[in-house]
Amino acid sequence: MPKLSTSILLALALGAGIASGTASAAGAAYGPELQGFRYPYPVQHFRFNSQGQTMQMAYMDVKPSGKANGRTAVLMHGKNFCGATWESTIAALSQAGYRVVVPDQVGFCASTKPPHYQYSFQQLAANTMELLKKANVDKVVLVGHSTGGMLATRFALMYPQNVSHLVMVNPIGLEDWKQLGVPYRTVDQWFERELKLTAEGVRTYEKNTYYMGRWKPEYEKWVDMLAGLNAGSGQRLVAWNSALIYDMIYTQPVVHEFPQLKVPVILMNGDGDTTAIGSDIAPPEVKAKIGNYKVLGKETVKRIPNAKLIEFPGMGHAPQIEDPAGFHKALLGALGQ
Repeated sequence: MPKLSTSILLALALGAGIASGTASAAGAAYGPELQGFRYPYPVQHFRFNSQGQTMQMAYMDVKPSGKANGRTAVLMHGKNFCGATWESTIAALSQAGYRVVVPDQVGFCASTKPPHYQYSFQQLAANTMELLKKANVDKVVLVGHSTGGMLATRFALMYPQNVSHLVMVNPIGLEDWKQLGVPYRTVDQWFERELKLTAEGVRTYEKNTYYMGRWKPEYEKWVDMLAGLNAGSGQRLVAWNSALIYDMIYTQPVVHEFPQLKVPVILMNGDGDTTAIGSDIAPPEVKAKIGNYKVLGKETVKRIPNAKLIEFPGMGHAPQIEDPAGFHKALLGALGQ
C-alpha cells in the first residue's frame, strides 16, 4: 500500500480504527469486515491459511426450507455486492429444496481484508474449494453474478467434476476490455479512486447501470452496505483491497476460455446492462462498443459448447434484485425444478 509504514499496515490488518473517511450520506459506517451490517441468515467463518497469512471467509450455509432435493447451490457475489445481496435468491432456492452456501470472498464484505495479497481468480476459486471441503460439499450448482460470474467461470474450469451447472447472472468479463482498448489504471490510481467513494456516487452509478434509471426504496440498503463499509474504520484497507481486485478483474480475462467449459451453462442477462470496467476513462470510440449486453449475451452462448441464454428485456445488471419473482422462476425452470 503506498506511503504507509509497516506499523500502519499491521494496524490496518488488525482492523484498527485509523480511517480517514467519514460516514456515508445515510450515516452508516461499518467495520472493515462489515461489522454492524445485518446479514439475512446466520454468518459462519472459515479460518484458513493462504499466502503466509491466516484469514477467514464469512459465509452463510442455509438448509432447505422445502423438501430437500439433495442438491447444493453456491452463490458468488459481484464486486459491488456481498453474500447478503443474494437474500431473495437464497430464500427461493432453499424453498425449492436446495442447501445454499454463500461465501464472501477474501477482500470483500465480511471476510478478511489482507494488507497484501496476490489476487487471482484461481486463488479465490481455490479458497472457495477449501471452504466447500470443510462444509462437506462435493457437487454444486454454481451461480455467479457480475464479478462472481468471472470467478464462477474460473472455478468451473478448474473443478468441472464438482459443478453440475454453471449459472452466470450478468457476468462481467464477457469481453476483454484490455484487448478492446480500455486504458490501464495502476493499482495506486484505483486506490485513490476508491478512497473517494460516497453513498451518493454509489447510488447514482447503481441507478443508471444496475436498474436502468429506476430506483426502489429496497435498493437503498445495498448502497448503505457498500458506502458504509468504505466509510468505516477500515476505509484505507478496504480501498486498497478493492484496488487490487479491480486490477485482477482488468488483467485476468476469462472470456478467451469460454470454449473450454465442460459443464452446462445458463447465462441470465438483463439485456439493458452496460457494465464495463474502465468505461469511465475509455476513449469515446471504445466506450461506444463495450458493455453491450444485448449483443454480448448472444455472442457468448455461441462460444460455449453447452450453453443456454435467458434474457430479461429492459433490465440492467441485477435482474435477481430488480425482478426477484421473474428471475427465480426462470432460474428454477432452467435447473429443472
